[in-house]
Amino acid sequence: MPRILSPSFLSADFLQLGAAARMIDQSRAEWFHLDIMDGRFVPNITFGPPVVKALRRTTEKILDVHLMIEQPERYISDFKAAGADYLTVHVEASVHLHRTLQAIHDAGMRAGVALNPHTPVCAVEEVAALADLVLVMSVNPGFGGQQFIASSLEKVSRMKDLLIRKNSTALIEVDGGVNTENAASLFAAGADVLVAGQAVFGAADPVAAIQQLLEA
Repeated sequence: MPRILSPSFLSADFLQLGAAARMIDQSRAEWFHLDIMDGRFVPNITFGPPVVKALRRTTEKILDVHLMIEQPERYISDFKAAGADYLTVHVEASVHLHRTLQAIHDAGMRAGVALNPHTPVCAVEEVAALADLVLVMSVNPGFGGQQFIASSLEKVSRMKDLLIRKNSTALIEVDGGVNTENAASLFAAGADVLVAGQAVFGAADPVAAIQQLLEA
């Protein structure tokens, strides 16, 4: 089972994004996690394709783009052009989820599907075969720095069971409140990718924090 860390760029100092990008690029983190919010699906607004495009010019690492927006299918081509590797959409935001995941594949990206804390694991059962990534939100989406929802650990285990049953090779990603206290349990439960914001960018030594999370 892989252990991948995807530092959340939303937690970086926006006046020092270049330095944050270089730090991640030189660390053991293999991915960049980019939260795209529209102020409608979630009560916050972040950044869009221009930031993804700027990062693409500076790194060959995986750009893990998480769309927390309404009608995400409208922006598939924009994020492909910007350089996204994974494009994740929410079950709750995509009316025609099967079609949207197929369109992401057709655009040449890997397709992810995300679930809010209240959304049951079974919501992805009919699209598990199409997904390259399933993102289990362990906080309510919209803001960084929230406390981990403890029941998410068991939800990861149930997601792993579902993917095995559906013969899906999708990676399981967890986003929200990830830190050194829960990282080992999440990996043990079946998570492949952990998104970490404050646990990385709030640390005195972010590079060391990344290593600690991976070795938890």
